[in-house]
Amino acid sequence: MWQVPEDRRVESRPEAGQVGGGSRRVTDRGRAAAEAAAAVSRGRPSPCDLGQSSATLVPSSRNEVGGRLGTMARAGMERWRDRLALVTGASGGIGAAVARALVQQGLKVVGCARTVGNIEELAAECKSAGYPGTLIPFRCDLSNEEDILSMFSAIRCQHGGVDICINNAGLARPDTLLSGSTSGWKDMFNVNVLALSICTREAYQSMKERKVDDGHIININSMSGHRVAPLSVAHFYSATKYAVTALTEGLRQELREAQTHIRATCISPGVVETQFAFKLHDKDPEKAAVTYEHIKCLKPEDVAEAVIYVISTPPHVQVSLAVAVHALEKPNHPQRRRAGRP
Repeated sequence: MWQVPEDRRVESRPEAGQVGGGSRRVTDRGRAAAEAAAAVSRGRPSPCDLGQSSATLVPSSRNEVGGRLGTMARAGMERWRDRLALVTGASGGIGAAVARALVQQGLKVVGCARTVGNIEELAAECKSAGYPGTLIPFRCDLSNEEDILSMFSAIRCQHGGVDICINNAGLARPDTLLSGSTSGWKDMFNVNVLALSICTREAYQSMKERKVDDGHIININSMSGHRVAPLSVAHFYSATKYAVTALTEGLRQELREAQTHIRATCISPGVVETQFAFKLHDKDPEKAAVTYEHIKCLKPEDVAEAVIYVISTPPHVQVSLAVAVHALEKPNHPQRRRAGRP
């Protein structure tokens, strides 16, 4: 997800350390913290369970994730084979990477977006590669509730229902709080907040109707949902992501109150190298490019690995918040100097 270049501090517990870049000592400490957090398990939820959310720190290195967690994730994915996952915003970036990773693990994946050309191409690639799962493109305008309801109805009729819902779709408009357009604010709110909430509601109802008690709802959030960056064009976007943080925690509490074992997870990446910034700054591609030049960014596949890890954990483990910390900024970059860092 998109994050402002000038402020890349991540508020984390001191023992978590900084993952990516730095010395071997720092990397080892971050790895140890991640392993300790990943080992946290919670008993079956009940109305009496008033504990706080468990949390894990997802490493920012794709090699580290693939090597250290990949085997564990694949071993835990057997129970999901041939079950259905919905991935919103699957036409590119994180959504496409998540859809591919799930198909590789043998799931039936419905990938939706307003345009499905890219998803159709990805589906053909997955089939040619011989992946055990299937990718099903579905055209859906997530800003339109009727489109969302029609999609869930089609999934119910053709595939039974949703077992995993991954709310990945999101957008940003360069509309500030003092002079931004109402239409831009509505666009962000409709997709980032309302569409996510509608998909969550419909996915839960689908699970409940079929007595699916081990489903999973994952919201792809952003570090902008945990701190407000000093960039005016990001403030309303950040507000929608703070809403995602609150909605995920509220969902976790409601699922517990309903005495269900369906899990809810919020994954908040730092800067991910996608087309996100170029869509935000569509009239200034040079400004968009700077977003990805000042640091070694996460890749969409890094976030996909985090998703695989989260859903591969045993049913009694609740990973409520996963924070993907990006690598350190490139040395001597102009953004570093402007920010006043040594």
